[in-house]
Amino acid sequence: MGYAAVIFDFGGVITSSPFEAFNRLEAERGLPQNFIRHVNARNGDGNAWALFERAQISADEFDRQFAHEARELGHELDGHAVLAVLAGTVRPTMVAALDRLKSGGYRLGCITNNVPTGHGAGMARSADARDEMEQIFARFEHVIESSKAGVRKPDPRIYAMMCEALALPPEVCIYLDDLGINCKPAAALGMHAIKVASAEQALTDLGAVLEMELT
Repeated sequence: MGYAAVIFDFGGVITSSPFEAFNRLEAERGLPQNFIRHVNARNGDGNAWALFERAQISADEFDRQFAHEARELGHELDGHAVLAVLAGTVRPTMVAALDRLKSGGYRLGCITNNVPTGHGAGMARSADARDEMEQIFARFEHVIESSKAGVRKPDPRIYAMMCEALALPPEVCIYLDDLGINCKPAAALGMHAIKVASAEQALTDLGAVLEMELT
């Protein structure tokens, strides 16, 4: 198969997973592990997290709604505390792989669920070209952000939007994401989907598909 483009999720792929930061916050607050993920999984398309990633509510409204949803599950946690730990750290090996892919002639895209506030891997982008995150985003030919597009993964429309932006059929695209639920619609559309558990595993799997050294 002649692949032409590689499309990346950002948080949890190019950067460390926000779930790691969520777990640290849970430990600090004495909350059950993965409690934040549990809150965000309830009513997955209409909860505070989903609404905020589509920029349908403000940061203050997210704070209130998330706190209410957490309280319904028996614990106190405000939304602002969650947002405060959302920024991830860059994985240098993934950034280096972007450069190797680009040099190899592959087109690069990014589909990210993010929130319209703050700054970091899962948050609003900076207008400063000197910013580390912006320098990474500049490597992509197209970036689709849920908070700007008004649609979020795993909605199949967001993957179709990327194919349209690249003017490529899904069959010549590879998609990487750290969440299986986000990989499934990409695969259903015809992309070759790779679930990311670690940077090393992702680059090994991607390198195998493309028959090139990325690690």
